Amino acid sequence: MTETLNPAMTVLLTGFEPFDKDTVNPSWEVARALAGWTFEAQGRTARVHAVQLPCVFGAANDVLLRALDECRPQLVVCLGLAGSRTDITPERVAINVNDARIPDNAGAQPIDTPVAAEGPVAYWSTLPIKAIARDLRAAGVPASVSNTAGSFVCNHVFYALMHALAQQGDQARGGFVHLPLLPEQAARIPGAPSMALSTQVEGIQQLLRTALTVQADVLETGGKLH
Repeated sequence: MTETLNPAMTVLLTGFEPFDKDTVNPSWEVARALAGWTFEAQGRTARVHAVQLPCVFGAANDVLLRALDECRPQLVVCLGLAGSRTDITPERVAINVNDARIPDNAGAQPIDTPVAAEGPVAYWSTLPIKAIARDLRAAGVPASVSNTAGSFVCNHVFYALMHALAQQGDQARGGFVHLPLLPEQAARIPGAPSMALSTQVEGIQQLLRTALTVQADVLETGGKLH
């Protein structure tokens, strides 16, 4: 029997279904485009497994947790849409609150409820967020660190991911990344920023490479005044 010394690593990449009466969500389009993609990191092969999450409080976390259990990934990156942003933004922190400005796709609109009743106030991302932003910009893809993932289903999933990894003592890295609108979405909103799907896919490819190869994040400014 031949022993496999360097088994392939699994990357779990999630995106959301469309929401708020839209017909497309770039987070799922990017994840779907990268499903099955393989790349080299740390002398090993990594393969992307893509999962679509419903834009529904509770149900999204159920799908995510099942995927974690089935895939046992070494890296988990959840993608979401932030329609007002101009660049790809890895998130710094997930907070333990649901406060929905609009209803989710099931009509639920929780206000000031916890994601996890016994969970801490917040979790830090374990992705090297500043190195990611640096490497994306070096590759010609606009990127910056974000200090808020909001309080809708994106933050809900981000917090649930980090809570699950912490509760399981899992060594997998995990975090959340927001993406801009696609051009066809922005075309319906005068003045709205957008980014081509091909650029977003290229950016997430670089993000995954950096996330698996950079062990300690870089020390450089990523803060904002407001």
